[in-house]
Amino acid sequence: MRRTRLGRTDLTIPAVCLGTMTFGEQNTEAEGHAQLDHALDHGVDFLDTAEFYSIPPKPETVGRTEEIIGTWLKARRHRDRITVATKVCGRSDMTWFRDDGSPTRLVRAQIDEAVFKSLKRLSIDTIDLYQVHWPDRRVPGFGSNPTIWHEPPRLDDEVPIEETLEALAVHVKAGRIRHIGLSNESTWGVMRWIAAAEATGGPRVVSIQNAYNLLNRTFEVNLAEACGREGVTLLAYSPLGQGHLTGKYRSGALPAGSRKQLFDRLQRYERPNAAEAVEAYCALAADLGLTPAALAIAHVGSRSFVGSTIIGATTMAQLAENLAAFDVEITPEIAARIDAIHLRFPDPCP
Repeated sequence: MRRTRLGRTDLTIPAVCLGTMTFGEQNTEAEGHAQLDHALDHGVDFLDTAEFYSIPPKPETVGRTEEIIGTWLKARRHRDRITVATKVCGRSDMTWFRDDGSPTRLVRAQIDEAVFKSLKRLSIDTIDLYQVHWPDRRVPGFGSNPTIWHEPPRLDDEVPIEETLEALAVHVKAGRIRHIGLSNESTWGVMRWIAAAEATGGPRVVSIQNAYNLLNRTFEVNLAEACGREGVTLLAYSPLGQGHLTGKYRSGALPAGSRKQLFDRLQRYERPNAAEAVEAYCALAADLGLTPAALAIAHVGSRSFVGSTIIGATTMAQLAENLAAFDVEITPEIAARIDAIHLRFPDPCP
């Protein structure tokens, strides 16, 4: 499997990262372990999780995904073979992540608590990549460039990036974190984090985890250049547009056991022109003799600025199909046909 250097570090990561947010909700511990075994057998030694998982977030399952990964690492004794990435919650009104019931903020005390809790749940001594899940400041479109710009009001008490970086630097220096990264971030945010590191001598961000797929190519607009020049690796999440790009929700379908049927949380991919775009990509996939999922994942994996594509599944069949998609070649001719659809339906989803 193709491997990529993570940022400007000496760590390499595979083209595929296993997302785990279903572990502990849609997937049992045993199912999670089976997915982890299968992924590693196919060269996927990069795992992504978060204190926020499993999804949807709720007090009853907080941290459960990390715990399942932790029991697998202990049982298989694979720690030396695995790159583990997790995340700390950004600003929110959720009060069940912190022991004192505080809403989440990117301040020193909360970062300290989050780091130690993740280490314990994961049963590891060092987190390879620790990411800020979303900013403390208000950002549009959950961190991506919005289709229509409306500047959000600034918060009087937003935590400065410099303060969060200083808190993270303590754990990097202590060896509890190897590298830091961002998620759901904007171009301005990436550059401010880099400037803060250069000004203070703190750790430099090595990655950004943002949504990127056929329905949301906004990363290409500004972030691709900034990250490419600054050595910040894109870890592309939601390559299937929360399942919409598989075609399973076409014509109003609601498959039993799907995230939409269970949780009704997919509104980001139900905006004007999204359904029409999905139909066009599904038709293209059929014409090419591919499944819609294979076309969507292969497109993301083919982009030069994508370091690793984060895939997720609830069944072993889905996982196998997702992994097989990385064997599909996006030729210049196929890319041109994808771009033609993109010009008709540019970025309908944030």
